[in-house]
Amino acid sequence: MSATTLLYRPVNQQELDLIAQAGWREFPPRLPEQPIFYPVLNEEYAVQISRDWNVPFYGVGYVVRFALDSAYRHKFPVQNVGDPQHNELWVPAEELPAFNAHIRGLIEVIAEFRRPS
Repeated sequence: MSATTLLYRPVNQQELDLIAQAGWREFPPRLPEQPIFYPVLNEEYAVQISRDWNVPFYGVGYVVRFALDSAYRHKFPVQNVGDPQHNELWVPAEELPAFNAHIRGLIEVIAEFRRPS
């Protein structure tokens, strides 16, 4: 069995529902205005995006975690987009089907955030 790397992704309800419909095994295709799929390399950054950006915009945000084949992961250089912990992979939308094929196991929800009532 090959080595894996844990990655994280902040998602909204719509994306989570599509992941669930796919049996928790793949991410949905990107929308035309979304040319990049960007999983993040640490849970703290995913939580920050979900809590601080998704909740105000969508009312709810989730963090999912998944394992990706490490050899394949290295195809995508780490992109830092701010603070030292703000590391992401930039996966071109057209490569998402191949990316999904390298996910090992299931995508799992590890955090949920909601707008206060």
